[in-house]
Amino acid sequence: MTLPIAIIFIVMIMAYALAKIRKLSVETSIFAAAVAGGLAGAVWKTPPLRDLARHLVEGSFTYLDVILLFTTATIFMAIVSESGGVDYAVRGVMKKLSKTRALALIVLMIIILIPGALTGAGSVSLLVVGAPVALALRSLQISPKRVAAILFITAGLAAAAPPVNIWAMILCAGTAIPYVGFELPLGIPVLVLGTFTVLVLGLKKEKSLADGSAAAAQALPEAPPGMSWWRVIVPFLVFFGLVAAYRIWPFSTPIFGLALEFAIAALAALLVSPKRIAILRLSRDTVKRLLPLLATTVVVGMLQQVMTATGVRGLLSYAVISIPLILLFILLTVIIPVSEAVLTYGGAAIVGIPLVWYLDSIGLHATVVIAALSFLWALGDGLPPTALIGRMSIMVSDYKDSYGSFLRATWLPWLVITATAILMIVFSAKLAFLVRWSM
Repeated sequence: MTLPIAIIFIVMIMAYALAKIRKLSVETSIFAAAVAGGLAGAVWKTPPLRDLARHLVEGSFTYLDVILLFTTATIFMAIVSESGGVDYAVRGVMKKLSKTRALALIVLMIIILIPGALTGAGSVSLLVVGAPVALALRSLQISPKRVAAILFITAGLAAAAPPVNIWAMILCAGTAIPYVGFELPLGIPVLVLGTFTVLVLGLKKEKSLADGSAAAAQALPEAPPGMSWWRVIVPFLVFFGLVAAYRIWPFSTPIFGLALEFAIAALAALLVSPKRIAILRLSRDTVKRLLPLLATTVVVGMLQQVMTATGVRGLLSYAVISIPLILLFILLTVIIPVSEAVLTYGGAAIVGIPLVWYLDSIGLHATVVIAALSFLWALGDGLPPTALIGRMSIMVSDYKDSYGSFLRATWLPWLVITATAILMIVFSAKLAFLVRWSM
């Protein structure tokens, strides 16, 4: 059956490539690949044609929990932003810390990390806090190219940060590994790598930008009257309090689940907002912006289901275990980012699942491996053809030069993140204590 399965896989690749040539979206291209693979598999009755629709529908519900989480978390952050909390926090940081450059950069990094960490999408970080943080960075006399590079790397790390990591959730769902124990394996590298990035790219002041920095400082948006630090902090205390409660009192506190916890925190943000928020309009507009990412999650589930039914997933697993281990580690530095650039979250389902199975089978720690792979997928969001976070970083930073020039500015953080990820994979068994301490 190897030859028929290989033919099905080739048909899926061709369907995806043809859809991209026709300039269709990534979501539509992945859906085309899933349907084409199912139709090609029907020739050998793997699966029979009558079962294709069932597999597509079942696959579309694979990541329903991720979709609910993604939606509630993003609405929560949208309410915090609409209430003026983001503008108040950024302006407050610059007012208090602008003379302490390194500390200001680190706090701005944390502000970028929070939306992506809570929603699982670096693009949400840029949508919610990207513009005010870009102005703050420019007020520190950092060039637009370095501002774009800082935003891209930190927004990518935000997507990989706990508590919500979409790549890790997809891998856990596909490999039957519980989504627990990721806090320290993800959190510690994110903070260290993020701090390294902002200090390397932003610590040096460019004197020629003094005039532009003053204008950027004046352009920082004002928070609405009545906004204060307690109004900013309370919604986050509610969320993290709910997360911590069932860990502190596991037998007396119900487990709400992250989606409901975000919904409760969103209600808290709505109640403490100093201005009236049209919640229905805000929710509708937020979901509308999220539709491409939600659609990607749905079609990735379809693709994963079809690949399983046709045997392509097994063929890829076999291909992975056939590669010499040293060569595999080297190839990961290219394969993982490129899979994200071409398939977005689909790369985790197609490449990541068989890879995690194999590395787990040879004694590496699956949770640490998944955490490490997340950093490589985050880098892939800056590579064409999709380059979702990369393109958004350029837009919010007002960078006008070539995309290649911006990407070259990220070379040092890129290499350090790549080296960190590979070392985490190689020594994952020795880092298992981080997983135990997180549970």
